[in-house]
Amino acid sequence: MTVEYEDIGSDADLRRFCGELARSRSIAFDTEFVSESTFRPVLCLVQVASDGCLAVIDALAIDDLRPFWEVIARAGHETIVHAGRSEMEFCLQAIGRPPAGLFDVQIAAGLAGAEYPAAFGTLISKFLGHSPPQHETRTDWLHRPLSKRQIEYALNDARYLPPLRDVIGGRLGELGRSAWMEEEMAAWCGQIERSLAQERWRQMSGLAGLNARALAIVRELHRWRDAEAQRRDQPVRRVLRDDLLVELARRGSSEVKRIRAVRGMERGDLQRRLGEIATCIQRGLDLAENECPPRIPRDQMPQLSVLGQFLFAALGSICRQAHMAPNLVATPNDIRELIVFRSAGGGEAPPLARGWRAEVVGHLFEDLLAGKLSVRITDPKSDHPLAFER
Repeated sequence: MTVEYEDIGSDADLRRFCGELARSRSIAFDTEFVSESTFRPVLCLVQVASDGCLAVIDALAIDDLRPFWEVIARAGHETIVHAGRSEMEFCLQAIGRPPAGLFDVQIAAGLAGAEYPAAFGTLISKFLGHSPPQHETRTDWLHRPLSKRQIEYALNDARYLPPLRDVIGGRLGELGRSAWMEEEMAAWCGQIERSLAQERWRQMSGLAGLNARALAIVRELHRWRDAEAQRRDQPVRRVLRDDLLVELARRGSSEVKRIRAVRGMERGDLQRRLGEIATCIQRGLDLAENECPPRIPRDQMPQLSVLGQFLFAALGSICRQAHMAPNLVATPNDIRELIVFRSAGGGEAPPLARGWRAEVVGHLFEDLLAGKLSVRITDPKSDHPLAFER
């Protein structure tokens, strides 16, 4: 089937298109990008569905995409995406503001009872009854010219977004969860903005248990790695893997001989950078104690493991009864944070103690922790084998 669409391949085309797009009440879009070989993802294509019209923006042929991002961020319309973290990050990095009125169909589907996170094709099949072709999943979007088949495949990622939004949004309305969706999107956007503003070294795995001095070394090595990756225009993992960075910080030695002895450091490009790496480690060692990052606290409560496993098992039963995706409601870490919060009796309320999550499961967990509720197995063969009783 031939799909009619507008081809946007120049800055003049984009300015004209954005003038029309600015009048839309609903803008659905998706992006195609390549991130395997560069420091930052290379945006290749933007597919747009608005007011029944489709367009493809060739990002490689356009010098300045800011007119598009300005329209997307301007209030007065709803922006529809699927798993839209990358789309939001492109917008924030381009103009420093997020898309306006975001509605992520993946998140909405989780609130409406579908699995989370669900692939786009899964949502189309479940809510629209279609099975879009998946024949171009390995396309090199940097290659030009793109074939008609590749473009039509990419357009599907935008053209199905408006009907998905209508069906899933309607389901949320029937369930009385439209306000939950607004709350979740606001929290989701805030989390991404904070994540981009925060130094990324804090998001690395393997930092728990490191002392303040080791964390100072992690920070210095991470800053060097980012600068080096940007200079080479390579992914950071190609400069120095996370596990090697953490191991160097844990050993805490700036002696080149000891750095060279770490398994994994034998690569030729790393051997040529041993002096720079040693300098970074020494900077961390020389830092004043009060300038070192605070330690990342370990769980201090041995009962966290048992209670966390028990409540996480209960979470599945509660969410199935409420027709919600457990993975969207809470992670094991969210549950541990609630246990610590209630045990400590203060501090900032964690996600499970706020908003719609508290309504669904947080208050029930708090009553369980306080001994106000008990759990009983009703029918082991049932989809809902657990009963909560006062």
